[in-house]
Amino acid sequence: MKDYNTPFIIEFPKIGKSDLGFISIAEKENLPFVPKRIYWTYYTPEDVERGGHSHFDLQQILVAVAGKIEITTELLNGEKKSFILERPNVGLFIPKMCWRTMKYTHNAVQMCIASNEYDEKDYIRDYNVFLETK
Repeated sequence: MKDYNTPFIIEFPKIGKSDLGFISIAEKENLPFVPKRIYWTYYTPEDVERGGHSHFDLQQILVAVAGKIEITTELLNGEKKSFILERPNVGLFIPKMCWRTMKYTHNAVQMCIASNEYDEKDYIRDYNVFLETK
């Protein structure tokens, strides 16, 4: 059984062949939550670090549908992990109360599958406040 309190890689099914192309599918069988919002980021300059926040309740799956994304996560217990996403059929589950930062190649397109609709009150944007929520 999966531990939904720690980040982990999800490999989505890949259908197709190299001479025709591929399709990957995210459906209820391979998602840890029912999506409430999907958005994507793109053309992020390579010298910009995004993220720098956590969420009280939101869970996310990040997918590099193009390019490469380097993600660093930190849990309240201090456990840090680094991930590289560069295949469009692979996602990273990020649990609630998990600090994250992301660096992108300029051509990267990141799709985010979110468990909740946008709510600014759910964000923890100050690292020290994040650490104090233990």
